[in-house]
Amino acid sequence: MIQSIAHPTDFSPEGRAAFEHALYLALANRCRLNLLHVHDPHADAQWDRFPHVRATLQRWGLLAADAEPEDIATVTGVDVRKVEIRDIETGDGLTRFLADHRPDLIVMASHGRTGLSRWLAPSVSTDMARETIIPTLILGPLARPFVDSMTGTLHLTSVLVPVDHAPAPQGAVPHLKALLESVDVAIDFLHVGPVAPVLLDGHGAPLAVRRVEGPVVDTLLDQARQASLVVMPMAARRDLLDLLRGSTTDRVVREATCPVLALPTTGDVPISL
Repeated sequence: MIQSIAHPTDFSPEGRAAFEHALYLALANRCRLNLLHVHDPHADAQWDRFPHVRATLQRWGLLAADAEPEDIATVTGVDVRKVEIRDIETGDGLTRFLADHRPDLIVMASHGRTGLSRWLAPSVSTDMARETIIPTLILGPLARPFVDSMTGTLHLTSVLVPVDHAPAPQGAVPHLKALLESVDVAIDFLHVGPVAPVLLDGHGAPLAVRRVEGPVVDTLLDQARQASLVVMPMAARRDLLDLLRGSTTDRVVREATCPVLALPTTGDVPISL
């Protein structure tokens, strides 16, 4: 299980689903949940605008109506911390926190031009380029949540995993197993192109990789319409922010009808759902 999750929030209504996914994953892993907000150093703190953890847990039937804030950790095992990051540049403040604290997972919303594009503006620091990529779950503007907002239950039935020859996707296979070991879900490995890469399971047996033809991004988006989650294997020694600025991933995030998880192809990624 992971030890910490970071959820950047701009307090917009569009970010509520991302917060609920971050909270669900924190509950599943009984870990720390850092709620991050970057604001002008000269502005007043806005603690009351942070996502309402206690009210959400009460709605999900996990906390009593009269529960106190300190009951959250005692009852659920989740250590919630609200973090005000003071910086003129939102992306710089966020990157500095991530580089200093190294969460195991980031869960964030993309609201199109005013969401992910703002976090990943050209002014964002490149400090993370020297570190291993952090697995990042992104809910784009068209994404259907797989965590029910009213009940907190998981609705994850199918996972689409686009694979190519580079980065080599084999390293993502054990991570997928760890991610989905407690969930009864169909995994669809998909390659767009004439020759699919070879994938092996934990016993050395070949895994089925479905092959289709067509324009890569348009084909992926079309195939993702029936999925609950898209998992995109990513090279582990590259800058996360640079990866997400890439045209293919950025467009998939913006237009996919389900959340997208950027997953390293090497290293330890002990996420569980």
